[in-house]
Amino acid sequence: MAGRPREFDRDQALHKALATFWQYGYEGTSMALLVSALGIASARIYAAFGSKEQLFREVVALYLAEQGGFAERVIHRDLAVGQAVEQILLEAIATYTAADGPRGCLAVSSTASGGPDISGVLDWMSELRRQRTQSIIDLLQQAHGRGELKADADPQALGDLFATLLHGIAIQARDGIATARLQAMIKPALSALRAAQA
Repeated sequence: MAGRPREFDRDQALHKALATFWQYGYEGTSMALLVSALGIASARIYAAFGSKEQLFREVVALYLAEQGGFAERVIHRDLAVGQAVEQILLEAIATYTAADGPRGCLAVSSTASGGPDISGVLDWMSELRRQRTQSIIDLLQQAHGRGELKADADPQALGDLFATLLHGIAIQARDGIATARLQAMIKPALSALRAAQA
């Protein structure tokens, strides 16, 4: 008598797919790679998730709820603006250099480029990155409104600076730059914010 097929664990499959897309990027992750990583047939992957794109969208949602959601979690902790920005940078470095997963940021590296056939995915990910930038600008604008920043400070320029720095940290981590070296740039980076503080 044939054994029953292994029960499908959707959550486990999503976490395995997350690691795969993070490591190889959207276009670099083939269905064969997903079959190998998830340990289930492509037909079961399609049945569970509909398509590679739909699976990727679920993976990104999982990433933002877990590893990639550090900035939003810090923002909601109601810290002073300097503490909040420093904590976001520290947590970015810890996330992007964690020993138990791929280096860098899924949202930055998985769709850094691609062909016209995945333009919908590229546009969607660009919008997600713009939203993260805006959340940092909003943090600084709120601090400006509370009087934590000087009247002539430019919250948008500062937010763009720190968002660019976050994306740069992701690339540097992906390229193997050591954690301590990434942490060392936080102090000079924060000098721009200190100069703008009231």
